[in-house]
Amino acid sequence: MSGQPFTLMPFAWSGPPLALGGTVVRSGSRLLFEYMLQGPLEQLCLAPPAATPERRDGLWQTTCLEAFLALPASSAYWEINLSPAGHWNIYRLEAYRQGLTPDPAMTALPFAVTREDDGLRLVVKLELPPALAADQPLALGLAAVIEPHQGALGYWALAHPGPEPDFHHRDGFLLRL
Repeated sequence: MSGQPFTLMPFAWSGPPLALGGTVVRSGSRLLFEYMLQGPLEQLCLAPPAATPERRDGLWQTTCLEAFLALPASSAYWEINLSPAGHWNIYRLEAYRQGLTPDPAMTALPFAVTREDDGLRLVVKLELPPALAADQPLALGLAAVIEPHQGALGYWALAHPGPEPDFHHRDGFLLRL
């Protein structure tokens, strides 16, 4: 089971120098994501670890790592939000930016966040939502919102296919598993 590496690229980033990437592995109905954020973390807004991580809305308003999952022939897709604090959410969308609702089939998403000498590592083992769990190919978009202490939010993704950052744009779902 080897991982598929990825590197996220910034859209008009004016914050400190960063590197953001990782690996993703699929094994049947499970995905393993590992994100690694490297650079001067002290210059970023990173929420401290929560005593009790929970499902929350609006995580993308500050530093948040994200994944978008879809079946290539379907307009529906899922958005996963992961906070360095341990908070999370998984949304299901019916079509491009339509019908954003928390997926009720997903009731927990435990993941590990560790701060290391060379950066921040986030690892999540995800049991795929039932609609994606069959042995079907997946299209993935991986992204992040990064908030520096000074300056505007930064948007990082595998690709930025439009004139503005748009993680929901299907041309940015570049990984196939």
